Amino acid sequence: MVVAAFFVGGLAASSGLNPGRLLAVPDAAQAAPAEGDQPGVTPTSPFATLAAKLTPVVVNVRVTKIERAEFPDFEGPEQPFGDFFRHFFGDRRGFPNVPAQGAGSGVIIRGDGYVLTNNHVVEGAREVTVTLSDKQEHKARIVGRDAKTDLALLKIEAGKSLPAASLGDSDQLKVGDWVMAIGNPFGLSETVTSGIVSAKGRVIGAGPYDDFIQTDASINPGNSGGPLFNMKGEVVGINTAIIPNAQGIGFAIPVNTAKPLIPQLETKGEVTRGYLGVSIQSITPDLASAMGLGDGKGALVADVVEGGPADRAGIRRGDVILAFGGKDVKDSHDLSFMVAAAPVGRESAVTIMREGVERRLDVKIGKQESEEGAKEEFSKQAHGKWGLQLRDVPPRVAEELGLESERGALVAGVLPGSPADRAALRQGDVILEVNRQPVTSASELKERIAGAGERGALVLLVQSSRGTRYVVLKG
Repeated sequence: MVVAAFFVGGLAASSGLNPGRLLAVPDAAQAAPAEGDQPGVTPTSPFATLAAKLTPVVVNVRVTKIERAEFPDFEGPEQPFGDFFRHFFGDRRGFPNVPAQGAGSGVIIRGDGYVLTNNHVVEGAREVTVTLSDKQEHKARIVGRDAKTDLALLKIEAGKSLPAASLGDSDQLKVGDWVMAIGNPFGLSETVTSGIVSAKGRVIGAGPYDDFIQTDASINPGNSGGPLFNMKGEVVGINTAIIPNAQGIGFAIPVNTAKPLIPQLETKGEVTRGYLGVSIQSITPDLASAMGLGDGKGALVADVVEGGPADRAGIRRGDVILAFGGKDVKDSHDLSFMVAAAPVGRESAVTIMREGVERRLDVKIGKQESEEGAKEEFSKQAHGKWGLQLRDVPPRVAEELGLESERGALVAGVLPGSPADRAALRQGDVILEVNRQPVTSASELKERIAGAGERGALVLLVQSSRGTRYVVLKG
């Protein structure tokens, strides 16, 4: 699944806009006049009442980043001035240290100037400016960032107490509930849109902690970091991703994911997560049948990190983790959240099934690498010289892409500057074949890549939301 973030660069903001659509107000809401309505006067929409109240807590986030400006290839008949460019600029395809402007959204969560937004909006920012609804501008300090959930906390010094949003309970949201988004799409500040919750718990291949709220409230580039409100006026999500070219589909981080992380972002600048030291996968019906795993609940251990917490506790490849910390594990996605939230250094009870027999083990939870440490570890784990980090395809991603059971391997990450990066492979792509040979799992793909490594090139069949395509990786 390929998704697009809502951060919009200054030049991209000139894109054409499509007319907005009208949305009928629920009958129940129409029947109940808003506070201040007068007899004989057309009732005010509840959305209008909420918009007037909530717009002051939403801010525009403008950033300046230093990027490398890319220019067309100097070669070929379409570049008749190639010699001229090479004479002045050498044989480069781009220039370093070029300022780039971009914009997103944010929501004030505390009156003393704390603003919640997306990590991808401010990542790599040299300067961040927050504009309030009264058009006052303030330089912002990045207090903390968490790339894995795409959240960031900013701080501004406004010299006064600011209106702040109330954080609701996203677990109480139901599919079909009305929601409202406020943000700065395409640089158009204080834009209000409404819709319903289309789905919950969406896994879109954006990261290890995917658990998105899907909504049809219109959200576009520039909405990144802006709030999704319920009809009580509470923040229930942070808008963060779209599917390119999709109509009426957007995704928000549940506010219940953000709430426990905010104190850590404020005090430490990053998030500390628990670490178990296993590679896990969900149990497909075919796996459950072949391995005699009953109803297929739990997380199958595909590999164990040598010397890690799980290894020291006696967990082995092929075990099925049925419960963690006293809570049942539905699938691998469920376990990832449980382990991440577990206190580092404390023991957690783990129930496993091995060869049809349930066992209880106590695991002392380790500390997950920080973002910088994870990048270093990624560079080691990204497979060989190709720069790919792989995992098995989650069932929900397979369902959304219409893939057959146990087919392909999900691209979990791409090392910048690697052959995979140069070939435009992206996180969320699913690799179906390597050198015309189908693959059924991440481990099989790694074996095939290792076996084909001396050829100097790989031909991959890749599927994403954009369709199926062949990609050539050159070493």
